Amino acid sequence: MPRPRKCRRVCALPERRQFAPVEGETSGEAVILTVDEYEAVRLIDRERLTQEQCAGRMNVSRGTVQQIYDAARGKLAAALVEARPLRIEGGDYRLCDGTGPHCGAEHCRRRRHGEGRRSEEGGGRCRRGGGGGRCGRGGRFEEE
Repeated sequence: MPRPRKCRRVCALPERRQFAPVEGETSGEAVILTVDEYEAVRLIDRERLTQEQCAGRMNVSRGTVQQIYDAARGKLAAALVEARPLRIEGGDYRLCDGTGPHCGAEHCRRRRHGEGRRSEEGGGRCRRGGGGGRCGRGGRFEEE
């Protein structure tokens, strides 16, 4: 039996969750990019972090980040090349709770909303495909 998946830490949900080509008609169904895939692309391509640094922020191994990032790049390429809409939703993630070593970074939702750091353990509920539940060995998390 495989070990349970570890929940991926995400600093903030994207401000826009849907993208579509402007010119002409779209072809095919929307490509679904998960929130954790979005976070990996944001950290590696936008913030220019290494996969190792990204893994630390997301609380997963570097190998896991590589798998997440490769899947995300394939989906982004499909959306661009095939002129398909792109939606960001679902995935195995929990939102930053303000206690991580990297909390307070520019895109952290706590910093953007002026909430600062929290001293509580745990964090948010792990979101699985948009739902809640257990994720990894870290116990149960509750969404704020």
